[in-house]
Amino acid sequence: MTMALILGIGVSANAQKIATENSNAFDNIGIGLTGGVSTPLDFNSMFPVNPNIGLKITKDFTPAFGIQIEGLAFLNDNHFTDLKTTVKATNVSLLGAINLSNALFGYKGTPRTFEVSPVAGIGWLHEWNTSVNSLSSKTGIDFAFNLGKAKAHSIVLTPAIYWNLNSLKEIQFNKNHAQLALNLTYIYHFKTSNGTHHFKTYDISAMESEINYLRGRVDELENKPIPVATNAVAAVETKTVEKVVPAESQWYIQFAKSSSALTDEAKEVLDKVSAEAVDIVGTASPEGSAEFNQALSEKRAAVVADYLTKRGIKVNSWVGKGSTGDSSNRLAIISVVK
Repeated sequence: MTMALILGIGVSANAQKIATENSNAFDNIGIGLTGGVSTPLDFNSMFPVNPNIGLKITKDFTPAFGIQIEGLAFLNDNHFTDLKTTVKATNVSLLGAINLSNALFGYKGTPRTFEVSPVAGIGWLHEWNTSVNSLSSKTGIDFAFNLGKAKAHSIVLTPAIYWNLNSLKEIQFNKNHAQLALNLTYIYHFKTSNGTHHFKTYDISAMESEINYLRGRVDELENKPIPVATNAVAAVETKTVEKVVPAESQWYIQFAKSSSALTDEAKEVLDKVSAEAVDIVGTASPEGSAEFNQALSEKRAAVVADYLTKRGIKVNSWVGKGSTGDSSNRLAIISVVK
C-alpha cells in the first residue's frame, strides 16, 4: 500500500471531526485461526476441493487501515502436484486491509457489528513435492462480524483468489494458475493500552466549539465589563466571585463560575439565616447553554436548600431559573416565607 493511500484514508476520517487516540506499537493486534476450501479458478476440475487450515495475525494502524500476516496449509492435491503427505503446499502472505466501513462512514469509537474490508498482498508459495518456491498473491474481501459488548471477537468470512504469479515465464495473474477460496476465520483482538480492544476517539468538533466559545468570552471580557443585573440580583456585589450579600428578608449567595460549591463566606452567611421557612431560587450567568444553565441553577438551589435543612430551617420550595438576564448572576436567592 502506498503512503498516498494511507493519507487519503486519514483525510476521510478527519472529515468526520473525530480524532483517534495515539496507540502503542503493540496495540490493536489480533490473532486468529482460519480454515476453508479452495478449487482451481479455471473450474476445469472443481472437485475434490482443497481444504486448508492456517493462522492469521492482524495489526490495525488506524481504524481504516491495517495489515495481516496469513499462513495457510493446503491439504489436497487438486491442481497441486500429487503427494503422499498430508500438506501439499503452503502459502504465507503479507496483506493490506482497508476497512471501507470506517473509511467511508467514519469511526465512532467502537467497531460496527458488521464491517467490510478489501484485502490484497503478496506471498510465498511452496509446493512440497517439487520444492518449488513461487511468488504468490491474494485478493479478497473480508466480511467481518464483530461480537461481544467490547467487540473483542470477530468471525470473518473471506472469499478470495490465491494467484501463483511465477507459474509462467513472466509474472502475471492467470486464472489457469490460481485457486478460488472461501475461508472462515475467528479472530481475538487483544486489549490495548487504553483499556479497550480497539481505538478510542475524541470529538474534535465539540472541543473546537468550546475553544471558540472561550476565545469569544475572553475578547468580550477584555473589551467591556459585564453589567450588573437591574433586578433583584443587582443588589449583589460582583467584584469577587465569593461575595455574599445579606438582607433582612433576602439573602443572596453568589457562586464561582460554573460551580455549585458553597464558599466559606457563603456558609458564614447561611449560618446567620434566622427564618422559620424560606423559598430558594437558583440562577446562572448567561455564558453557557440554556440546558447547562438550568441544571447548574437547580444544583445551586439544591445545595443551599440542603445546607439550611440541616440547620433546621424549613425549605418551602427550591427551584432553578437558569439564566435570568444578560448580566452575571451566579446566585441562589433566599427569601423569607411570611
